[in-house]
Amino acid sequence: MNDTESATVFFPGAGSFGAEFRPLTQALGRSSWPVRYPGRPGRDYGAPAASFDAVVRACAEQIVQRPAVRPLLFGHSYGAYVAYATAARLREAGVEIAALVAVGAAGPGRLRVPEQATAGPAEAAAYLDRVDPGVLAGAPSDEWRAVVAETTAQDLRLLWQFTPATVPGLHCPVLAARGTEDPLTTDDTIAAWQHTTTGPFTLRTFPGGHSGLLGSPDCASWLQRIRETAGS
Repeated sequence: MNDTESATVFFPGAGSFGAEFRPLTQALGRSSWPVRYPGRPGRDYGAPAASFDAVVRACAEQIVQRPAVRPLLFGHSYGAYVAYATAARLREAGVEIAALVAVGAAGPGRLRVPEQATAGPAEAAAYLDRVDPGVLAGAPSDEWRAVVAETTAQDLRLLWQFTPATVPGLHCPVLAARGTEDPLTTDDTIAAWQHTTTGPFTLRTFPGGHSGLLGSPDCASWLQRIRETAGS
């Protein structure tokens, strides 16, 4: 990536390590990449962040360290809230955001963290089986399913600390999307993202459930159009 190239930065959902974005990163090319949350594979693997703010700080630092012009932030589920808070932090640091795309997440003012799923891996696994069945069903081993469940519980515990009212409003375009069969969102709850910005707002729905739209060619085409429009 050269120093004038825009980037699309992906923020994974709770318990995710970013593999769900592979169809989108392949469609967009090398100027797209997922952030790495603290505790995910890397030097601090297994040592999760102590706070939601620490996750946001780590994400903002990763973006600042990669030369790019007006990055576009794409967050799915839990990652939509991390992306939103990161966008505000970057703006305060003088980094202009091309757009924020929030997928599979109610607007911050309508956020309801599932308290039971924060209790431990068993409860988190039951939550995943209810809202996004393919996540654990597609895991390669029991050990990996346990990792995903524990990481989900940790992420949701951090999300409990998120106070949307403390996040400064954005001025960039905000686009929100959901799958029509997503049990975590409705058209009304994702429409609440319009209150996070003074800029343009767009709402879009795709067929499928909570995560299925991420592998859809229609979603990839939609995101490509967003990037082209935001970069113009």
